[in-house]
Amino acid sequence: MDFKNYESAISWIHGTLRMGIKPGLQRMEWMLAKLDNPQNKNKWVHIAGTNGKGSTLTFIRNVLENAGYRVGTFTSPYIEQFNERICIDGTPISDEAIISLCNQIKPLADELGNESIGHPSEFEIITVMMFLYFAEYASIDIGIVEVGLGGRLDSTNVITPLVSVITTIGMDHMEFLGNTIESIASEKAGIMKPGVPVVSGVLQPEVRTLYKKRADEMNLRIFQLETNFHVEILGGQQFNYLSSHTNIDSLEVGLIGDHQLNNAAVAIQTTELLNQVGFTTTAENIRIGLNNARWPGRMENVHEKPTIYLDGAHNMEGIKALVNTTKRFPDQPVKLLFTAMRDKEFVDMVALLKQINHADIYITTFDYPRALTKDEVQKIAIENNISVVPDWEEWLISERQNSDAIILVTGSLYFISEVRKFLLS
Repeated sequence: MDFKNYESAISWIHGTLRMGIKPGLQRMEWMLAKLDNPQNKNKWVHIAGTNGKGSTLTFIRNVLENAGYRVGTFTSPYIEQFNERICIDGTPISDEAIISLCNQIKPLADELGNESIGHPSEFEIITVMMFLYFAEYASIDIGIVEVGLGGRLDSTNVITPLVSVITTIGMDHMEFLGNTIESIASEKAGIMKPGVPVVSGVLQPEVRTLYKKRADEMNLRIFQLETNFHVEILGGQQFNYLSSHTNIDSLEVGLIGDHQLNNAAVAIQTTELLNQVGFTTTAENIRIGLNNARWPGRMENVHEKPTIYLDGAHNMEGIKALVNTTKRFPDQPVKLLFTAMRDKEFVDMVALLKQINHADIYITTFDYPRALTKDEVQKIAIENNISVVPDWEEWLISERQNSDAIILVTGSLYFISEVRKFLLS
């Protein structure tokens, strides 16, 4: 069966969600070999981490674009439309290319389904689409690839990049990665390749020690935040960047929060290493690129009077960063609308959110298979003395018309995507 339109192609991709999450590289290697290994036809930066992958990617992308390079990116999940997962210079892949790629890949997926290793997962199919698109459909100078889950067994871990990046480590996806920081860190470190330099924004001492040991064993250079490169916060979104090779003063980033300064520093260190392999960027490219960076759903201001922010803080690390960011408006009342997936530590997240000064916390749910049920929302609200919002759309309409507080919507990125469409439509 050939796909004739975009809707049928996307329906097939999403229909493979029933295959579940399948860690491991056998299916990827099988499909890529059938396609003449498109992953080997470009140069890459590979980014793993619990949080900060997307922001770090957009900083690197903007710097390289400002220097004149054509940059492909692979990210997940999407905020506005599926196509944005595969972009060149920020422009999403076309509907026509998706149709063509699906027609090329579906026969392979069906054939693989008859093999002992089984049908590929949704993420494996999308990852193969990305490698094939950048190899045969559109040319790029360099691609920046975001890990989907973990690192060692992630579908993207079939490349040998120019630089490997690990942004942060936190407790997330424990059912796949282990229930200790060390086990999760070890899985993320699976993207390390012999001889390929690593940039790390990880701050936990035990993980930093683990990564340095792993790097020494693999004979690769590792550059760690607060050891090999540093951030001096100046206030607002401004900072100085310092490393053994480069000092750049008074940089300003286009994303809100102190954690974004760390992500920006990781991005700068990555571009320093890319300079050594022919991707030349200047301090001015860095300055302009960081300032131009935008990433939907990350402390994004989508409305004024009242001010409404959207922030996809979907795990404990994200919530901690959000709580810290709210210190920027210490005396203003905040109304915070939150929801999470059932497999997240939502009770601990609520406890952290209650630390925000002058904040009223509201919990809701939305139409998504893994979302909290209405009964679960009611139970969490009673146990944590917070308010329930039965219909988030009605609540936002009312608050947008009547509130003088800052409105902060946070939690699941899938929820943020729905809210963003609603508010900006």
